[in-house]
Amino acid sequence: MKERLSEELLAMRVVKDLQPGDYCNLGLGTPQLCASYMPESVKVHTENGAIGYGPLLSCANPEMVDPDLMDAGGKYFSPAPGMSLFDILTSFAIIRSGRLTTILGGLQVSVKGDLAIHTLSEADEYPQIGGAMDLAWGAKRVLITMSHNTKRGAPKILKELSLPVSARGCVDTIFTDLAVIKVTPQGLLLQEYAPGWTISEIQALTGAPLSVADNVREIEF
Repeated sequence: MKERLSEELLAMRVVKDLQPGDYCNLGLGTPQLCASYMPESVKVHTENGAIGYGPLLSCANPEMVDPDLMDAGGKYFSPAPGMSLFDILTSFAIIRSGRLTTILGGLQVSVKGDLAIHTLSEADEYPQIGGAMDLAWGAKRVLITMSHNTKRGAPKILKELSLPVSARGCVDTIFTDLAVIKVTPQGLLLQEYAPGWTISEIQALTGAPLSVADNVREIEF
């Protein structure tokens, strides 16, 4: 079986799309890992009330951990010069301001950039939406990280979503363990592919048509 990108490699790749001066919110899972690879010119935001913090810290070194410095997903982070802390109401005003770039973990993305980031399955006692719906709706730019397929092999990139819609037409770029795909008015544009994979193999694992960029290339980190 061919090797797909690890979560760490995926995080390393997605941060390359950030611009100097960006303020970037990180969702749960793979997006949280981006904090450890973030360019110094980008400030990181977490919805529970911090902006401008540093890399994540491991609980294996408890002497380095400040229990008050934790992101919205329960990961401890390091302080950084100029870091700011504030209440959650201020944080959500920032989230809804249209000024953030947000990196979210997705469950499904459609050809139109519609996004599903929560599920209402019987296994869930609650809808599991959290602040991600506000982030998807209120961000300047939405970057999605996810595995290209479910554990059963079903595609997560589809013509139409089969899960509940979290926000319509919001996704700018999809970063999967196989590809980097831009959402455009003309459809999905394959820009980069994982090492060792072919374009035809990636298309076969995608539930929507892919156009191929003229300068399509292998993913670099």
